[in-house]
Amino acid sequence: MAILHRAILTWFILLVFLILLCLRLESRTHWNWFIVFIPMWIYDGMLLIYVLFHMISHCKNAPERFRNVFNKKIWYITAIGLKMAAQIIICIKLEYAKVNLPIHVVMAPIWLLLPCIVVHVSIKLLNNNGGRY
Repeated sequence: MAILHRAILTWFILLVFLILLCLRLESRTHWNWFIVFIPMWIYDGMLLIYVLFHMISHCKNAPERFRNVFNKKIWYITAIGLKMAAQIIICIKLEYAKVNLPIHVVMAPIWLLLPCIVVHVSIKLLNNNGGRY
């Protein structure tokens, strides 16, 4: 899939999610919160399939370079997993008020994911700039 198609698909899924979220927050619908998050889970599932497909293709084509690609893809799978865990915990918190989850439990996957993303992006920027900084 071309990069333009991936970008359009991402924006479309985000638009559908935001529409469902607005409808639910304005109390126009009384859907379960898990239904509202379906577009995001579809997107996460597509990302997981995409990453796994590339892992398998790199393993078959260039086994000697597989270790570098494998480490990068494991990072992507971990990030997607933390995002999905955060979405599930948010849905549980919103849908089942009797569970009474504290906010630090709800935010834990996000707090784990954000510093990791900052480190990953910083390393990528420093490596791509050729040590200019």
